[in-house]
Amino acid sequence: MMNEEKVMQLKERAKQLRKTAVTMIYEAQSGHPGGSLSAADMVAALYFSELNIDPKDPNWPERDRFVLSKGHVCPILYAALGLRGYFPEAVLHTLRQEGSMLQGHPSMVKCPGIDISTGSLGQGAACAVGMALAGKRDGKDYRVFTMVGDGEVNEGIVWEAMMCANKYKLDNYIMLFDNNGLQLDGTTDEIMPGLDMSKKAADFGFDVYDIDGHDMAQILEAFDRIRAAKNGRPKFINARTVKGKGVDYMENSLDWHGKAPNKAQYESAMEQLERGI
Repeated sequence: MMNEEKVMQLKERAKQLRKTAVTMIYEAQSGHPGGSLSAADMVAALYFSELNIDPKDPNWPERDRFVLSKGHVCPILYAALGLRGYFPEAVLHTLRQEGSMLQGHPSMVKCPGIDISTGSLGQGAACAVGMALAGKRDGKDYRVFTMVGDGEVNEGIVWEAMMCANKYKLDNYIMLFDNNGLQLDGTTDEIMPGLDMSKKAADFGFDVYDIDGHDMAQILEAFDRIRAAKNGRPKFINARTVKGKGVDYMENSLDWHGKAPNKAQYESAMEQLERGI
């Protein structure tokens, strides 16, 4: 049975990450709140439970890797890194400022805890395959997690990466698919239908886990099953999510793909997020 106390602790962490990310975007008056909020529960589960990492030694060779392939939602990743102690929490108030380590897309040169710079959609998923393959060839036990957006699979490099993960039997490669149904300028069905992504992933040789991406118990159960499945097959978590989750006026709204809230909107968001989802 899932540890209920652990689930509640991680839900509280996810709330903290959401509030931090929205605050960062509000203070910067720039950023991507919608996709940050849809990813928050999975990021909380990764950074406060699943990943084998050491904030005091960000380049520890044995660490698990995380690649945010949908790099524009980096505020939620920065929030996790700051709260885990990769850098002082005060730095979280410098998002997108000139000279800040917290740029509009993750930079491994500037920010500790970033395993690869991302931004050009699809490339993170492919880089993560390379990391997983290197781990296998070096005889390492680390795993490589990558988060991919549903609009991101418009990029052919994602499918090339998945074929490669299958060919090289990378059971240490875990793709988290943030399936919130919206992308920059429309629904995913309008722009480029992904059809049945779980079936596609299975056809590409992946073990598939269909979950509610906001149900912490389901997220943890998927990680438990993946940890036990060392079977030569890469893993695909199809996480059904809501863009803007936790803030009513942001939920399922294209307007909040890449827009910062004003003061009244920010205060409303903080009130809603504090109440919880």
